[in-house]
Amino acid sequence: MKYRRCTRLLVLAALLTWTGVAAQQRSVPSKPDSLKFAVIGDNGTGKKPQFEVAAQMEMAHRAFPFELVIMLGDNIYGGQSPKDLVDKFERPYKPLLDAGVKFYASLGNHDSLNWRFYEPWNMNGERFYTYSKKNVRFFVLDTNYLEKKQIEWLDQELKNASEDWKIAYFHHPLYSSGRRHGSDPELQEALEPLFVKYGINVVFAGHDHFYERITAQKGIHHFVSGAAGQLRRGNLRESGLTVKGYDQDQSFMLVEVDGDVMAFEAISRTGRVVDSGTIERQPRPSTTAEAPAPTRETSESSQIAAPTRYD
Repeated sequence: MKYRRCTRLLVLAALLTWTGVAAQQRSVPSKPDSLKFAVIGDNGTGKKPQFEVAAQMEMAHRAFPFELVIMLGDNIYGGQSPKDLVDKFERPYKPLLDAGVKFYASLGNHDSLNWRFYEPWNMNGERFYTYSKKNVRFFVLDTNYLEKKQIEWLDQELKNASEDWKIAYFHHPLYSSGRRHGSDPELQEALEPLFVKYGINVVFAGHDHFYERITAQKGIHHFVSGAAGQLRRGNLRESGLTVKGYDQDQSFMLVEVDGDVMAFEAISRTGRVVDSGTIERQPRPSTTAEAPAPTRETSESSQIAAPTRYD
């Protein structure tokens, strides 16, 4: 009973703030036939800020009916029991789950590998997988353990993809201005040649607990959105990478793909729009061209390991 009253109050507060946000000029126009989705990362704390972000997401869904949520890893912090899944996922997002919104997870360094079998995360037992929605193909990677098998799988799946938009998401960012973690040169070396060769349009990652929009790297747009539950206030350092950053509060993203245009917003725990904009789909490269060769071979004996600090 106490939980239900708390949830109602959070939703009411979110509704009041969202009413003000809705009056602003929106960058996600919510067109009838577009693909609409939300983005969360580093969310699974089970604490009040996570519930407040979830309440904002529910209010946003009423005006902008996104059909899926992509999860950027560290979906469950601390204990990894079935009760933790209830407390840190099912309860915060119950209104969205009840509304039929689908969640598609990637794994972070805090997540149990067993949760790839957890049905509401739609991973179907796989550490890495792909799926399509309308004219968008998503590629979900496991950057905790980026071995030869995964790289070869990604190469083949990218080669076969025919959708207009290609979006990759995973936990550890290739580019970030975070003081604590920051950019990952090893992941750049392992993934960027394939992303460039096959025309990945947008990359989403978490791990650093803030929001950051990165200046396009080799024609690819990168976002860090790792503050849907955790926050590392003041962690953004001055960097030539940053187009827009926000590290003062928890946040999530709304994204809309309509034809050749992607619109996006980053929204704080209190409903404030902290960034917005549009991206035009860049021309697709010919896949008959040779990919830029990595400077190091990825093999079973030489695996790419992402950072695994538990923080």
